[in-house]
Amino acid sequence: MSAKIFIDGAVGTTGLEIRERLAARKDLTLITLSDDKRKDEAARKSALNEADVVILCLPDDAARQAVSLIDNPNTRVIDASTAHRVADGWAYGLPELETGAREKIAASKRVGNPGCWATGFLLLARPLVRAGIVPPDFPLSVHGVSGYSGGGKSMIEEFEKKDSPVYVETVQRSYALGLGHKHIPEMQAHAGLKHPPIFSPAVARFYRGMLVEVPLPLWALGKAKPRDLHAALADAYKGARLIEVAGLAEAAAMKSLDAEMLAGSNAAKLFVFGNEAAGQARLAAVFDNLGKGAGGAAVQNLNLMLGVAETTGL
Repeated sequence: MSAKIFIDGAVGTTGLEIRERLAARKDLTLITLSDDKRKDEAARKSALNEADVVILCLPDDAARQAVSLIDNPNTRVIDASTAHRVADGWAYGLPELETGAREKIAASKRVGNPGCWATGFLLLARPLVRAGIVPPDFPLSVHGVSGYSGGGKSMIEEFEKKDSPVYVETVQRSYALGLGHKHIPEMQAHAGLKHPPIFSPAVARFYRGMLVEVPLPLWALGKAKPRDLHAALADAYKGARLIEVAGLAEAAAMKSLDAEMLAGSNAAKLFVFGNEAAGQARLAAVFDNLGKGAGGAAVQNLNLMLGVAETTGL
């Protein structure tokens, strides 16, 4: 019998990405609501409680409200909003991050899908903190650039609709200048840091793709070398199906790194660039903000919860 899936918020950017990945699958049945019922609370409540797994692609408050409507003890939830990523009782949906994470996700009734920026940062930083290379109280920073699809329909309009009053000509812009981006709490909590990292995100004129970087002053980390960082990452993701750690020789031969390199993919690739003489390193993660950074991650978590191969449909 096929599992029943309801995507609440299926017309948004992330919801559409997830629906596209699930539409052709024979092991699933998608519960859908007509346009006139999408915001009808009674219709939504019925769909939420009929589903085996609900995927929430909603703003934070709406996601919390949706969870409150679920009274079927068998309905399981994947929340793609920020609302439950550090909440008690919710598994964090980044299967590669910790030993046992896959099993925890598979057994959970409630899973918080990670933020795209947090995914890149955590894939780079968490193994180094866990290995003792980066102390939990170290002043980390993270920066990068994302395709404008990460901002949803409103930002897509800003970058695409030339006849819109909100259209912008800019090529790249920085944002979250108040140092309060909504992904920071999960970055700090799931990396195991005592202080929030300084986060400097930017968005640029390309639709999908993402580059996240963590610079490290190795001279401040004792005897750490670029090869030590690489070894920690390679060990952390050994055997991971969707995470690749580039070799040091490959990274050393590169002159540039393209944020769109994995656009359309559900994978992530990690790099260690280092200058041993200067005592410096740059860690980088490249992935699709709508793939491993959102929709692809939700499908991977769904697969684990349903007990099928985690890359099914990816």
